[in-house]
Amino acid sequence: MPVYDVVITNSHVVLPNGIVEKNIVIDNGKIALFTNDIPSCDRKINASGLISIPGVIDPHVHYGVYSPIKHAAITESSVAAIGGITSIMRMFRTIRSYKDILHKHISASSNYHYVDYSMHASIFNQQQVNEMKYCVDHNITSFKLYMNLGSHIGKIHMDMDDPIINSLQETTVEVNYELIKNVIQKASSLHCPVLIHAEDYVTCYNNETKAKSKNLDGLKTWSTCRSAESEAIAIKNVCKLARDFNCTLYFVHIGSILAMTQILHEKDKGTKIYTETCPHYLKLSYDKHHNYNAKVMPPIRSINDIQHIWNSIRDNNIDTIGTDHVANRSDLKIGHNIWTTLAGFPGLGTSLSILLSEGINKNRISLSQLVNITSTNTAKIFGMYPIKGSMQKNADADITIIDLKKEMKVKNISFHGHSDYNVYDNMILQGWPVKTLLRGELIAENFEIVGKLGSGKIIDRHITKY
Repeated sequence: MPVYDVVITNSHVVLPNGIVEKNIVIDNGKIALFTNDIPSCDRKINASGLISIPGVIDPHVHYGVYSPIKHAAITESSVAAIGGITSIMRMFRTIRSYKDILHKHISASSNYHYVDYSMHASIFNQQQVNEMKYCVDHNITSFKLYMNLGSHIGKIHMDMDDPIINSLQETTVEVNYELIKNVIQKASSLHCPVLIHAEDYVTCYNNETKAKSKNLDGLKTWSTCRSAESEAIAIKNVCKLARDFNCTLYFVHIGSILAMTQILHEKDKGTKIYTETCPHYLKLSYDKHHNYNAKVMPPIRSINDIQHIWNSIRDNNIDTIGTDHVANRSDLKIGHNIWTTLAGFPGLGTSLSILLSEGINKNRISLSQLVNITSTNTAKIFGMYPIKGSMQKNADADITIIDLKKEMKVKNISFHGHSDYNVYDNMILQGWPVKTLLRGELIAENFEIVGKLGSGKIIDRHITKY
């Protein structure tokens, strides 16, 4: 009789065809079988009363911007593991040639992650358009466009060029029509999706200028200036190009009624679209949350928008959940008013719990839908499936074990990341990940890292037509 590496016993297992009560048998980092028996093994993990789901994949993470990647890989992958996330996808940003810098960042990341990882390549100039094929040849098969950057609001913090030296890099760019068109056309020829930050920068700039002249302030003002109308304009414009060149789009951080309505309208026209939302669009609104730390682009919206996004998940109109996690610190983040406050905040550690507390425990979504939006769909869209994103034989044994009854107050100190604040601090959430396994190895348990640094590996991706 074989002796397996690990057996997870007594949990409720969420499989593609439903929930079963089976023991999960793991060998050589892979799921070997599901059984009612307990075969011989080196280690048993008792998961009685708990639920086992495929390891969560976060498709939208910013790290290496406010600390060098050699430091950020350690801190942010540890937050991910504690939060039940087994794979993260970094939004790599540079103004430089990918041929000059990509290998340096891949090398610097190789021994410093607790979870598996991959990257999207952001495109800011024509030289980078010409290097998109180079990126594909180096396992980056998705690209990012920032339609919010241009004119007088084209400033953005790039990833730090040096993997070791801490040096904040602010750059001014203009993502204009010609660049967008060229990226869409090139991505289509490579059969790669393009991730879109959909805000029309002209609309946003005009609104911000008027608001500043009236000395307006606050999160509601921020939402009004970076309006849902600006999202809809950008969505409409880029979808026309996508149809012209037969390109697949992936809209990141969608959180408004109008943006969702426009996306469905563009789908009806035949545009190939995937849609991502974020936990903050499911929990925070300017009606109830007034702290500057919740400044983000696009902004948090109204209570009505929150309900609409939940309904969109329920109706399967949203494909994925990304945190848009930004590993910054409060001394840089918080300004004197909404205009001097930095956009973006951390969210890796609380993402799954918000979905469990606000979604599963409030009967807004099912466990099967949770698995689809947190893991399976992302794996399919970005070329990781079936090795990632599913509890099936021969898949990587990336498993998140959750306790739906566990109730806890959010404290940022619990996650050990680079950031020294949490936008959800002191909120009570019910439902938390309590064990995280990466390829069969326990890497986090009860909010502590127990895995080895360097356990995380770069993910092998393939071109997909999902």
